[in-house]
Amino acid sequence: MKSGLAALIHPSTKADFLAAYEANEPFVVHHPKEALSELRSLDFLASLDSLLNMWPHAIQAHLPDLRDEASSIDATPKDAKKLFQNGMGLLFNEAHRISPLLKTWLEKIRADLGISVQTYSRCLVYATPNGKGTAAHFDQNINFVLQIHGTKIWKLAPNEHVVNPLTRHTMGTEPDSEMDGYLEDDLPTEMPKSAKTIELKPGSVLFVPRGYWHSTEAQGEALALNFTFTAPTWIDLFTNALRSRLALSPEWRETANGVCDPDRRDEAEAYLETLLAGLKEDLPHWEALDILNATEPE
Repeated sequence: MKSGLAALIHPSTKADFLAAYEANEPFVVHHPKEALSELRSLDFLASLDSLLNMWPHAIQAHLPDLRDEASSIDATPKDAKKLFQNGMGLLFNEAHRISPLLKTWLEKIRADLGISVQTYSRCLVYATPNGKGTAAHFDQNINFVLQIHGTKIWKLAPNEHVVNPLTRHTMGTEPDSEMDGYLEDDLPTEMPKSAKTIELKPGSVLFVPRGYWHSTEAQGEALALNFTFTAPTWIDLFTNALRSRLALSPEWRETANGVCDPDRRDEAEAYLETLLAGLKEDLPHWEALDILNATEPE
């Protein structure tokens, strides 16, 4: 069976998907039951009990106060089952660690998207009790959701308050200090009226764009597999390349002495000015290819 983006979105084409991707719009494909059988027939995805029995790591349980990973606890498989029975959703993080197949799919999808080799790629498995789900939020990452068991109702809305967020945010909580600096307006406290509803059944695949508002609710117990990619921004590529360049200099590698000493602060400032003067002479000679060669070797 073919793996990667083409298999996830078939019979849609890559061009169809990229049109939505570049417009930062959701994309959904409802596959027939026999499609993507290689993924859906993985032993540990046969049921929640199978997953709990085979899972070797801690499991994240979402507490009922927020119904979101922003308010969660780690649990053993035994305790996680009890929490699930009490209405708490479960998150099994980095499922590719127990499946070479998922690891292969992750890398293939990342390469097909053309995003950085430095991307933090991972598979997540969400187990959701009947009538429960996640609170409205947006992510700083890119998500593909494959519904394995059950039905899940998604509500999605474009984010008109912050473009290209660098961190995740759950509706009703305070934004982090960095996000607060680039917000274009106060964040909403309820899902926008423009929200669309999408129903995912076994075999359905949903692409959730970065920064897009979404909330979920399961109809019956539900299990979903996510391919999640936290890709570097241009900020990350530039600062990584800059660090690599500055690390060649013994002067830049010096300890930043005196910066919090009132008696030596002027001396520290003067020394940093000399370092910046050298950087100003160097930067005009940089080209985009220099940065990409430092961070994305072909």
